[in-house]
Amino acid sequence: MDVQVKRFEQLSTKELYDILKLRVDVFVVEQKCPYEEVDGKDLQAWHVWLQDEDGIEAYLRVLDPGVVFPEATIGRVIARKRGRQLGARVLAAGIRTARERLHASAVRIEAQVYAEGFYEKAGFQAVSEPFLEDGIPHVQMLLKLEESHE
Repeated sequence: MDVQVKRFEQLSTKELYDILKLRVDVFVVEQKCPYEEVDGKDLQAWHVWLQDEDGIEAYLRVLDPGVVFPEATIGRVIARKRGRQLGARVLAAGIRTARERLHASAVRIEAQVYAEGFYEKAGFQAVSEPFLEDGIPHVQMLLKLEESHE
């Protein structure tokens, strides 16, 4: 499975369509959550996804510091098929993107509460009380990045 990392202006129209379709299918339709999916923030993001011969299997975006929070932000984390560690793999690629391309020292996210344990496994720690975002309980979480020794 290939990892793709592109800025908005580098996306082909087919890639953009596939990304938006996957996000709407899950976040709007499956989760029955009408919200502004196309929010203008994609323009200031690195788009990171795992792709195989069937197309995009997992996706997230890494927003530049200052777009939402002072820190880099990861959001729209999604895996087409659950239970295959695709979410963990794309999250690791997103963290690597924040560190290497944005030189981030920390990443802040707004995680759905049910997924808090998933993000804790990657090193994120809750830094807020739960709150409602589009009618779904969320919590802010922070990952402090150490210097890479690779």
